[in-house]
Amino acid sequence: MRGRASGWAAPKLLALVLSGLTVTSWAQSQSAARERLPSFVTQGSAELDFRYRYEWVDQDGFDDRAKASLLRSRLTLESGPLGPISASFEIDNVSNVGPDDYNSTENGQVDFPTVADPQGTDINQVFLKLATPRLEGGLGRQRIVLGDMRFIGSKPWRNNEQTYDGGRLQWKATSGLSFDASYVARVNRIFGPDDGFNPADWRGDSVFLRSDFRLAEKHQLGAFLYALDVDTQAGFSAAQTVNNSSKSTGLEYHGEFSGVKLRTAVAVQRDAGRSELSYRADYYVVELHAPYAGLEFKAAYEVLGADNGVGFATPLANGHRYQGWADRFLATPADGLKDAWVSVNGKIGAVALTGRYHDFRAEASSETFGQELDLQAQWSVNGYLTATLKTAVFDSKAPSRYPDTTKAWLIMQLRF
Repeated sequence: MRGRASGWAAPKLLALVLSGLTVTSWAQSQSAARERLPSFVTQGSAELDFRYRYEWVDQDGFDDRAKASLLRSRLTLESGPLGPISASFEIDNVSNVGPDDYNSTENGQVDFPTVADPQGTDINQVFLKLATPRLEGGLGRQRIVLGDMRFIGSKPWRNNEQTYDGGRLQWKATSGLSFDASYVARVNRIFGPDDGFNPADWRGDSVFLRSDFRLAEKHQLGAFLYALDVDTQAGFSAAQTVNNSSKSTGLEYHGEFSGVKLRTAVAVQRDAGRSELSYRADYYVVELHAPYAGLEFKAAYEVLGADNGVGFATPLANGHRYQGWADRFLATPADGLKDAWVSVNGKIGAVALTGRYHDFRAEASSETFGQELDLQAQWSVNGYLTATLKTAVFDSKAPSRYPDTTKAWLIMQLRF
């Protein structure tokens, strides 16, 4: 049996409050429940989502190239409302439908580069939702996406999406102020559904708190506290479990000036929970978006600091979205990371085109890690089908730490 974390006992009240609200709302609508039950079923919805992805990886240090041909099949069921309460259920299956020459992290094929997509069937979501004009909540297994997903997200790029077991409350005031609070007892990670080289889930007492305030039209300020607490787990090292415990606090600003969008954030992170580490690392980012001649230009400078040989960690973030599609820096180096990048987005008919260039360097040393070019073409064939071609080329300047890597993808996604 996995250990129970000490840590964040008091915030368990969040789950109890949400449970109380759910029970109270249910009791208030008890007299009309029978009459409304048919709408609970008839006003529900069902959605099917099939995503086929062929991933090819050529990485220095491996004689063989990875070839992964995988189909993710997803069924999502949403009930109609029963008073303020509704329910959601979602199940995923990841299956091989072609070449399987890749290391999924649990199939033992370590002679190939890693494509972190284990096969299997998993319940992605099953939870009750509370929805009122000012208050929303969720209790059960659910997605939690906060802010711009730089710290807390669902990792939708991977086939087995990251979800959370716990309770969440979101409250909106008329003044433009909002609060978001979550208590998480388990993180269902991308490496599941079964344990392999990495734990399929993390258990503990984690708390995510966030508040946003609209300063003016097109200007918003956010503040957050993300306290990740991970238990020890038999068969896995501290680096894979408890040393991922941390407490991150920060501020985030989004604004727009004459069509130019600005995003900036600062944060500080410390070890927490049962972590064996001792550090205090800083984070900051400045990002600009500017339209010109039918194109969108973006530029950013992001720094994840390091202290005492530990880099600022974001293990729950949508990492693929940020620091290069080659996924070389999902874990921050011990000497930190500076990422300067530029990108341009445009369209030719129904085809959306993206190009991005990254320059990666250490924050706490003089080392240059390398550069990366990312390219993507995405075609919305119709309202149901999307086709994507995508590639990432990482040119290493520190091959002993980060080998040259080239990846390419063909993706077909059908939703109805």
